[in-house]
Amino acid sequence: MPPPPEALARHRKQVDLIAASVAAFHARGEKFRIFHGSTNSTRASALGRDPKKVVDTSRLNHVLHIDVETMTALVEPNVPMDRLVEATLEVGLVPPVVMEFPGITVGGGFNGTSGESSSFRHGFFNETLNSVEMVLADGSTITCSRESYPDLFHGAAGAVGTFGVTTLVEIQLRKATRYAEVTYHPVSSTAEAISKIKTMADPAGPLDYVDGIMFSPTSGAIITGTMNDRPSPNLPIQRFSAAKDPWFYLHAQARIAQPQSGQPPWSEAVPLPEYLFRYDRGGFWVARAAFAYFPFTPFNRWTRRWLDDFLHTRMLYTALHASGRSRDMIVQDLALPYATAGEFVAFAEARTGIWPLWLCPLRAGGGGESMHPHLRERGGEGEGMLNIGLWGPAPPPLTPEAFVAVNRDIEAKLRELGGMKWLYAQTFSSAREFWRDFDEGWYEGLRRKFGAEGLPSVYEKVRAVEKGRGGEGGVAGWIRWGGGVLAFAGCEGVEGRDWEWGLFEGEGESVAGVGEVGRGGCKGGWL
Repeated sequence: MPPPPEALARHRKQVDLIAASVAAFHARGEKFRIFHGSTNSTRASALGRDPKKVVDTSRLNHVLHIDVETMTALVEPNVPMDRLVEATLEVGLVPPVVMEFPGITVGGGFNGTSGESSSFRHGFFNETLNSVEMVLADGSTITCSRESYPDLFHGAAGAVGTFGVTTLVEIQLRKATRYAEVTYHPVSSTAEAISKIKTMADPAGPLDYVDGIMFSPTSGAIITGTMNDRPSPNLPIQRFSAAKDPWFYLHAQARIAQPQSGQPPWSEAVPLPEYLFRYDRGGFWVARAAFAYFPFTPFNRWTRRWLDDFLHTRMLYTALHASGRSRDMIVQDLALPYATAGEFVAFAEARTGIWPLWLCPLRAGGGGESMHPHLRERGGEGEGMLNIGLWGPAPPPLTPEAFVAVNRDIEAKLRELGGMKWLYAQTFSSAREFWRDFDEGWYEGLRRKFGAEGLPSVYEKVRAVEKGRGGEGGVAGWIRWGGGVLAFAGCEGVEGRDWEWGLFEGEGESVAGVGEVGRGGCKGGWL
């Protein structure tokens, strides 16, 4: 079934406007940046830049069509993951790779690097796409795929929008189930965690999801999931989206403490969308840092419940940029060969002291050159990589010089161990150091082929530039966050949490649904 003509006409009208704007920049020989309407990057967004040098794509935010027979969806780039999952679950389908923060967009998943707990099987998010429509830097529009312009299709993935403006993608879908059956496997060392996660993350094996959390050097959990309409008998059902529910990482930590000697690991049934977005509340565990700015607010289940609307990832990204704390927080994803991942964890503990750490197995390769993390000298294409999420406060002293130094140390160690960082965060490397990880000749050649010189280069977009604290300053920005808390009693609905997932129990009904909990504004005036 073809897409509705009216939806395609509306889409084409928006793309024509974007193309005309891009062509005007090209004619003037000016570089421009792209405003998407939201960000899940820790880099400064285009909102803070010269509005005369920005192309606005924020209206490209619709799911145009879902084809149940071919199990594909035509989706505009600014559709966030929760809206996409909502739309696909209505017809019993789900994307193979779903970014675990609901506000991350389809375009962000393609232009950035998105590897999740299903990526050991399906690869990065862009590897689940069939085609990508782009407006090139001269204003022309093309559609690239594995068959048409395959060099651009692979090369633009992970290149942070430096080849053109993404305007539409076709996404592969798979059959959805009602639940993910989740098991928490305790481990007592980093070496055990790495060995177990490598064994479990077999693309030919029975598991659909694998990731891990190391809470300390001697305590962690490898968390596995299988999609299932009817979980094993007597399994409890666990949810994570409501204010009364636990944060996922705290729940996982409690689960590995329960099994006694000789008992099997804890298992439970989690409604599928609740599993996919399980890290939204608390932003994994990064939201705990917000409590440090309010010493009279304890970190417990009552305060987490009271402040819940402000502790979802959409709101946390707003606070991060407003506060300037992106310059005090280390927020890095780092992909390494399995053989050197343990050495990096030991380095990270000694240099930063940050715990917990997130572990996520990734399928190496992907069909062509790209700016994604990839194996270089160590390991092989069939071995895979282990992503380490290093997220937490920078070690003292909290000075700009010390912050740069610790990040440069991380990047140097990563390079020494054959690893690579994801480019959603700033890089502190020099241009020469940066291009040791990538083929600059290939990148610039592809840019020339498709006339992308009118866009900032990837290094221009990701390199760190120290220009003061930015935003409203650390404390002031978090006070702005806190001001929203004080206005809480007057809120009809808060943008930070738009949805609470609900499971339909009736036979033959939709796999899952959502209840809308807040599309309105806030009477307190904070939003």
